[in-house]
Amino acid sequence: MKNSTRDLFELTGKVAIVTGSSKGIGLSIARALAEYGAKVVISSRSQQALDLVANELQAEGLDVHGYACHVGEGDQRKALVKKIIENFGRIDILINNAAINPTYESLEKMTESVYDKMMNVNLKASFDLSNLCFPHLKANGNGAIINTASVEGLKPSFGLGIYSVTKAALIMLTQVQAKEWGKHGIRSNAICPGLIQTKFSTALWQNEALLKQVEKELPAGRIAQPIEMTGLAVYLASDAGSYSTGGIYTADGGHMMV
Repeated sequence: MKNSTRDLFELTGKVAIVTGSSKGIGLSIARALAEYGAKVVISSRSQQALDLVANELQAEGLDVHGYACHVGEGDQRKALVKKIIENFGRIDILINNAAINPTYESLEKMTESVYDKMMNVNLKASFDLSNLCFPHLKANGNGAIINTASVEGLKPSFGLGIYSVTKAALIMLTQVQAKEWGKHGIRSNAICPGLIQTKFSTALWQNEALLKQVEKELPAGRIAQPIEMTGLAVYLASDAGSYSTGGIYTADGGHMMV
């Protein structure tokens, strides 16, 4: 264990994967991990988008590499992990961040195809990627998994029913991972963001009436920016969070109190 608190956050020598990281929260977390010294693999469906981001971050002196992967496709998940091991020889940190919410509908209007798609991307992908990374996280004896859940997995809102179900299940998956894999030196924690100003949540924060209502009700009085999720991520990925596992961390401006 390092003696300096500052040194506890150091990630030099670590290899991290961040899914859904060509923009938004995923990109902010990837940048933060790289700023603290990690070699970071960013991933999303578009190699072109990843190359643009990786080039920008590399120009800043950050060790970031873009590998395309549609997390909803099992063969692509396997290929992603295989490529990382071939190129970098290890995996220390897995950030399951990719998620979708293609529709805002009540339960009775939700189609089976949308339900299946959301379960596949928001839950199954995190389950499978974690299992694929498990032997490599175990081999290092100090692995970290961070699952990006949501306050919607703790307290549902109208129109986000199945999204909330997927995130609630992801929270439980996090705790099961923590319980079963702790003996292997693997920690698993979940971050539950509130309303963040990203492309993913455009339909919410661009609704002026809804935004004013949210800002009025939230103790923080505003919505957040993606970078405000990075402090928790660095803590949980690093030795600073070495005694934190199975935790469900909200960063929501006080949403859960409202």
